[in-house]
Amino acid sequence: MGKLTTHVLNTAQGKPGSGISVKLFSMENGRHLVASAVTNNDGRTDEPLLDDETFRAGTYELEFSVGRYFLESGACDTDPPFLDDVVIRVTLAGDDPYHVPLLVSPWSYSTYRGS
Repeated sequence: MGKLTTHVLNTAQGKPGSGISVKLFSMENGRHLVASAVTNNDGRTDEPLLDDETFRAGTYELEFSVGRYFLESGACDTDPPFLDDVVIRVTLAGDDPYHVPLLVSPWSYSTYRGS
């Protein structure tokens, strides 16, 4: 069954990225907001960003507001922070489950297709 989930790991401090705003945009016919959430204490959204009823194959952008998170957590010593919003563009096909983790520090990030 198709769904999209995510979580954030703060690799600089070795802990989940909690309280981070996450927005999901569909890129079909322009950029349109389709879901938003805030990560919980485990760095995860409480619900999938897309699930069986809302999942549609297509291209999406996940936008993570990490700049504010790092400023508020004290992990960033520059204002404005080097990284502000991290945007990851993905293409979802079929009815597969997708998990897109964000591993982030104030200066770098990486992602992968998780399970």
